[in-house]
Amino acid sequence: MRRGCVPGVPRRWWTGAVTETSAGAGAPARISAIRWPLLLVLASLAALAPVATDLYLPGFPELGAELGVEASAVQLTLTSFLVGLAFGQLLMGPLSDRRGRRGPLIVSASVCVAAGVVCALAPTLPVLVLARLVQGFAGAGGMVIGRAIIADVVTGRAAARAFTLMITVGGVAPVLAPLVGGLLADPIGWRGMLWTVVVLCAAMLVGVLLVIPETHPAEARRPADVSALDGVRTVLRTRAFRGPLAVFALSFGVMMAYISSSPFVYQNVVGLDEVGYGLAFGVNAAGLIGLGWVASHLVDRWSPRSMVRTAVAVQLVGTVTFLVLALADVPAWLLPLPIFVAVASNGAIMGNSAALAMAEVRPVAGTGSAVLGFAQFGLGALVAPLVGLGGESSAVVPALVMTVASACGFLASRRLHPG
Repeated sequence: MRRGCVPGVPRRWWTGAVTETSAGAGAPARISAIRWPLLLVLASLAALAPVATDLYLPGFPELGAELGVEASAVQLTLTSFLVGLAFGQLLMGPLSDRRGRRGPLIVSASVCVAAGVVCALAPTLPVLVLARLVQGFAGAGGMVIGRAIIADVVTGRAAARAFTLMITVGGVAPVLAPLVGGLLADPIGWRGMLWTVVVLCAAMLVGVLLVIPETHPAEARRPADVSALDGVRTVLRTRAFRGPLAVFALSFGVMMAYISSSPFVYQNVVGLDEVGYGLAFGVNAAGLIGLGWVASHLVDRWSPRSMVRTAVAVQLVGTVTFLVLALADVPAWLLPLPIFVAVASNGAIMGNSAALAMAEVRPVAGTGSAVLGFAQFGLGALVAPLVGLGGESSAVVPALVMTVASACGFLASRRLHPG
């Protein structure tokens, strides 16, 4: 066996993928793993958007008071960022298919830093909203191109392991960001928190420059005269891509329904105080991260498809149990148990379903990654408002939304191609 780097990727110890090639002449390389420095940078790029979204949330009241606007207007800074994040992926993914991965990634990270500086210095709300829109649009590059880079350099079970570890490491960010933001709110204020985001963006830019090579060589790129819309059509016409795409988006829908409703369910229904809610949220996050770590080590024994189908079935059991308990007259302390099962299951679903989807569109991995991201955040944006329709003192509607999403994901998982 010979161990080295992927053809076309510089031979550096901190970057690329570990490969194993049989001794026979002309035998194809079997790519076994992505090195940790590269994987950590890619995971950090994926985590940057959740950090930029959540870190400054505790500073909303101070932000509104300083700029002289209502709470509803302050929310526009969050909405504009998410809009930029969703549509930025649709541009950056196809662009990376035509121009390569490294160049667009460096540009997007640089613009993200510049937009962050404008956010931190913004004198008025309109300036802040516009800067956040640009920041989200540019920040989308890290998420969408990061997934494409993994699809460029690893395949099969190695890709499933890499995607699962990337999503697991990145999954720590939305959990820690609000907690860190709460600690920083008083000492540095909302502008200080936005400066913190700038520093993190700058660190990611340095990571891109030092660690990430070009993984999409010129001969593999799509012609410049092929439009992004044509690439999206190609991806969506790939039948084997649509099943894991649906599972990926719907599992994120379950997560968004949980995240959006968790303050009300845990505090108003279960009766926990703010500290108890934080602990419960942390336990669920630990379950998600822990199962993601376990799933990354099971890919040598179980195929990604088998893990997805099993985990989605477990998630469906958890959400149905949550709905039954929410409808029944049972002690409220029972509700967190099926919620934990439903949330933790995502640790084995999202990474494996992303790997299955991206394996079907490797020639247009950037566009495939863009479609994944747009579906993820688009469905999340639709689900989040639904959970509040039942009021702040009932868990029935959140349980129903989570159950419907997981049931649809279960049906989609039954149609997955072998992988």
